[in-house]
Amino acid sequence: MSNDAISLQCDGAIARITLACPERHNALGAAEITRFLDCLDRIEADAGLRVLVLGAEGARTFCSGASLEELQSGALSPARFDTLTSRLAALPIPSVCALNGSAYGGGAELALCCDYRLGVADMRLLVPAATIGLCYPLAGLQRYVDKLGLGTAKRILVGAEQLDAPALLALGFLHRIVPPLQLAHEVDALASHLVGLAPLAVRAMKRLLGRIAEGSLDRAEAVRLAQACADSADLQEGLRARQERRPPRFEGR
Repeated sequence: MSNDAISLQCDGAIARITLACPERHNALGAAEITRFLDCLDRIEADAGLRVLVLGAEGARTFCSGASLEELQSGALSPARFDTLTSRLAALPIPSVCALNGSAYGGGAELALCCDYRLGVADMRLLVPAATIGLCYPLAGLQRYVDKLGLGTAKRILVGAEQLDAPALLALGFLHRIVPPLQLAHEVDALASHLVGLAPLAVRAMKRLLGRIAEGSLDRAEAVRLAQACADSADLQEGLRARQERRPPRFEGR
């Protein structure tokens, strides 16, 4: 595998990271994780980007997680994959995951790190840590509990239960199930909608909601972020646009 297995494209305000090694079920080795982290660095450095779409090539598997071969050989450490998921979850802009196929192991957590998840009807999810004797990393355990609740986390992690798309929708892992041929269209429509929202307010609320979920809210920071939105040109533009019955043109200032 090589860095060609991870691609980054920017389409206006939308960044797209694509896992592009379907013959290996889009597994991530050390080189791919380094490339993925580099892509996240570039996205965070570009103030013009407002949404990330995470997708994958192939029709069977979105991602099978960390490369088991590299984990076994020592070429990849679990902590390195943990770094990737933590960075993706902390991305300041909204993220949309297009699940073109099944998600296994760390691939399921990659999707869980995104803010929105759209999946195809025949996808499955399985985290086989308990079947091979692995205790899932602490940050990942916390993420499953925070986002899906303790009961669902136990089903997925402790019980190594395989879940289909309807179950994943009911449990809140998926936000929507779409036919495979409509996945790209539905994801692009959601990304375009998010691009049209006020970026300062979106970033502020995403950050604060994350802090609330973690139990680490800094009230002074919350006041500062809310005041910055209240003082912004974007708020004035949003109010004018509503009065004039037109779409707002937010500039992020």
